[in-house]
Amino acid sequence: MNRLQQIIRAFILSWILFFIGVTGYMVIEKWNFLDAVYMTAITVTTAGFMEVHEMSSAGRIFTSIILIAGVGYFFYIAGLIIQSIVEGEIQSILGRKRLDKKISKLKNHYIVCGYGRIGKVLSQLIKEETGDIVVIEKDENLVDTLEKDNIHYLHGDASDEDLLAKAGIKKASSLIAALGTDTANVFLVLTARQLNPDIYIMARASNPDVKNKLLIAGANFVESPYDIGAISMGLKLLRPSVSNFLAVALSRKKEAIQIDEIFVPKSSQYTNVALKDSGIRQDFNLIIISIKKASGEMLFNPHFETLIEPGDTVIVMGKTLDLKKFTKAINPEKN
Repeated sequence: MNRLQQIIRAFILSWILFFIGVTGYMVIEKWNFLDAVYMTAITVTTAGFMEVHEMSSAGRIFTSIILIAGVGYFFYIAGLIIQSIVEGEIQSILGRKRLDKKISKLKNHYIVCGYGRIGKVLSQLIKEETGDIVVIEKDENLVDTLEKDNIHYLHGDASDEDLLAKAGIKKASSLIAALGTDTANVFLVLTARQLNPDIYIMARASNPDVKNKLLIAGANFVESPYDIGAISMGLKLLRPSVSNFLAVALSRKKEAIQIDEIFVPKSSQYTNVALKDSGIRQDFNLIIISIKKASGEMLFNPHFETLIEPGDTVIVMGKTLDLKKFTKAINPEKN
């Protein structure tokens, strides 16, 4: 029986009990309706006021039955309330334990610190690609939002070493410092770098003067949302066609043209194959924009005789479905 059914049942029982009481007094004691209602009310609620009229033996027996039934009914209501509270607490505890267990099993995952405007957008983008993400948020008001968004989360101070350890920082691949203040982000980066010297750290900086401090603290990359916003506005003003194209290419809409990067493993069938012989353009209708070599060198608009080598990252543009097909073809073992 669910909670709504229990509430309906309790409501019906209260009216049945009250109806029986009123009817009983009117039949047994021959009282009028108002007196019967009053007597039933003070009996069921155990208020203990005086009887409206002298009662017969049958009336007193009936009153005792109504009194016992009323007490039992209130015990039943109290039981429902306690059960609701206890079940809610148990479900909350069990749900938290299940979530902690899932987080403990994550490897090479992303840790996003801060679920504000920037952190939420980043988390949603990461979640579209992988469920291996943990958000650390201090604001208790955002916990319900995290649960609704179905994201693994921990509640507390992101700079707390124990909490970062619980988030699996030693096994994580990346950490995003998107806290509300630059000071908090600097301290977080210092702590994270100390706990995991190899983790990739991306940090948010509100003030351009803080960028160097974050880099010195251990961040691999620092970005200012205000700078990005200003550049985007300037591009839309001065290069509207380019801006519109990029907006479409970088959108997450399934039907849109997108730009994606695809890693080439050693076992791929495209390894050590020249672009002209790969059939990427013909088979998948994709445009190869550039190839990032394992050394870090970026080859823009690569020559058709360029070899695709193990460890390369191919940056391609095309429709979402074609990109997915190419991803499966280039690394079938991962799918």
